[in-house]
Amino acid sequence: MTNQQNSCLQNNDRRRFLKTTTGLAITAAGVSLLPASAQAGNAEFTEAFHGNHSDHGFWNKVRKEFVLNKRTTYMNIGTSGSMPKRVLKQYNKANEQISINPWNSNVPTLDYAKQIAPSFGADEHELVLSRNTTDGVSTIINGLQFEYGDIILTTNHEHPAITVPLKHVAERYGAEVIELTLPVYTPDNEVCADDFVNVFNDAVNLYGNRVRLIAFSHVTYTTGTTLPAKKICKKVAIPNGIITLIDGAHTPGMFNLDFHDIDCDFYSGAGHKWQCGPGATGFLYVRDNASRLYEFWSDRETPLWFINSSSSATAVQSRLQSVGQDNYPAKRALADACTLWDEIGRDAIEERILDLSALCKRELAKKFPEAMIFAPNVRQLSSGLTTFNPFEDVHDIELLTEFRDRLHEEYGYIVRTTSFNIDPSDISKTYSLRVSTHLFHDEDDVKGLVQAMKQLYREMK
Repeated sequence: MTNQQNSCLQNNDRRRFLKTTTGLAITAAGVSLLPASAQAGNAEFTEAFHGNHSDHGFWNKVRKEFVLNKRTTYMNIGTSGSMPKRVLKQYNKANEQISINPWNSNVPTLDYAKQIAPSFGADEHELVLSRNTTDGVSTIINGLQFEYGDIILTTNHEHPAITVPLKHVAERYGAEVIELTLPVYTPDNEVCADDFVNVFNDAVNLYGNRVRLIAFSHVTYTTGTTLPAKKICKKVAIPNGIITLIDGAHTPGMFNLDFHDIDCDFYSGAGHKWQCGPGATGFLYVRDNASRLYEFWSDRETPLWFINSSSSATAVQSRLQSVGQDNYPAKRALADACTLWDEIGRDAIEERILDLSALCKRELAKKFPEAMIFAPNVRQLSSGLTTFNPFEDVHDIELLTEFRDRLHEEYGYIVRTTSFNIDPSDISKTYSLRVSTHLFHDEDDVKGLVQAMKQLYREMK
């Protein structure tokens, strides 16, 4: 054998070796991107939380899962949450592995959706992992086959995620969007669940079978009011053959959700807020392949167009989930965050959040007896969002913005402002501070915030 032939054989052996070892590396990277539930040996992630949920030590252990800046107290989860340490670690590792082996990034996102679905009371085939609440809402609204004269009911407390796509389809099809005026809680104006149900029921009685869709927020981002979603669906929408779409931007990770119990048709939520997943992650629930849509809209040739899909599959979930190249590390991290929430206990998390929210309202009422608190002090209508304005002029946005900014810069508490109309005939908007209380806060955080607000208020008054 010549030296040249021997060299060629050696090179072939080397190429075969590299091909084999590279394949092993790819396989290893692929395993790391599988849903968390499939990784039986990952004890670092699946370490369970044990203890009494009423014990401060339990929640202190939960708080240690987060890497939040200790120089500030972050209370604006309504805008964005924070990934827990173990989720963040796996997220960074997954991104690194895909950077090493980019050709191994084609992990089925449907696996994550199926894993997460039971956490929200959904069947495996009913959940889609979207980019965020807006993505899910827009996918459904723009996919529905409206016709001239159709009426869509929504409210005057909706985020642009709903109002903008509704405006677009109204202009496209000649449909009409009716914004119903929701009652706003104030210390002088108590509200109950039936007040909200009656708003929708009265509108359906007025407009009759022209109403084809009811779209509303489960928790309003403006005041932090939890609308009685289940009652609106079961008492108003379903008996009248109306489809429901719920904006759940603030509920996944805050509440122990059960989509089947709510009995809505579509539910779109955020993964990056209270669920503390990465940015650009969310949930879209489609009830039983949108079967009720096809029943209620049997007069429409194509009730739902799959406008945001790159698949021709017959299954609704597969078509909605197929959007081309996906961010698999982000979807994996969302699944990991959901696993962590399940370990802690979603019912316990909900109770913890509502307990801190109730404490916040009590402390504000004590320190600011004359102030306007807009978040209902009724547990059934409460959420992790507390809204109030300490100043007499609730229309002065410049004063409230200064208060918000100084609260951060001088006292280290981070909150945000919101605006809404209490009375639609009032051209001046009402402004409020919005405080988020979450599972990584404790009673001292809430009391410290209110005390800092009181001190700053005295300086600015």
